[in-house]
Amino acid sequence: MRYSGTHKEETRKKVVKAAAAAVRAKGPDGVAVAEVMAEAGLTHGGFYAHFRNKEALIVAALEEAFAESRRRFARLTEGLDRQAALGVFVDAYVSMAHRARRARGCPVTALASELPRQPEAVRAAFDAGLRGMIGRIAAWLPETEPDRDGLAASLVAEMAGAVTLSRAVADDDLAERLLADCRRSIKARMGAPEDPSQ
Repeated sequence: MRYSGTHKEETRKKVVKAAAAAVRAKGPDGVAVAEVMAEAGLTHGGFYAHFRNKEALIVAALEEAFAESRRRFARLTEGLDRQAALGVFVDAYVSMAHRARRARGCPVTALASELPRQPEAVRAAFDAGLRGMIGRIAAWLPETEPDRDGLAASLVAEMAGAVTLSRAVADDDLAERLLADCRRSIKARMGAPEDPSQ
């Protein structure tokens, strides 16, 4: 059977998308190559045509997970001014919907506690994704803010912490209160508009 010139690239993208969901759902150590390949509709034997080892797959999966988050939030905030974009981002990120979507949500909330035990290449991919996220949030902050990157890093830590805590608790009402309090606190500090539906 003849394949198109882009077949290998398309196949690799399928594998990476499946791995990006698996790494967020199960953590890097819980990802099984055979399961990822099966999820992508492929056999385990084809893995080495795309990756030299599991570590390379995890690196690619992390890069894709951050890219998916970036694309999702770009769609949500497209055409909005800085303040409105920040408000929409906070509402979407610090939410019960995000809490429920571990395998499709932000890799920071899904993986931060697992990264210290990972190899350097995996940690470097996480670092790059986190820096990109901080940079995007910093761009929404007022130009008069003296340390936009520092404030953005603090906001990421607060939002990710709130989502992580909300996932840790079994009580949905408590989770919802944690998230609502965090959203309100961040938006009040930043002067971002309130969403009446939240």
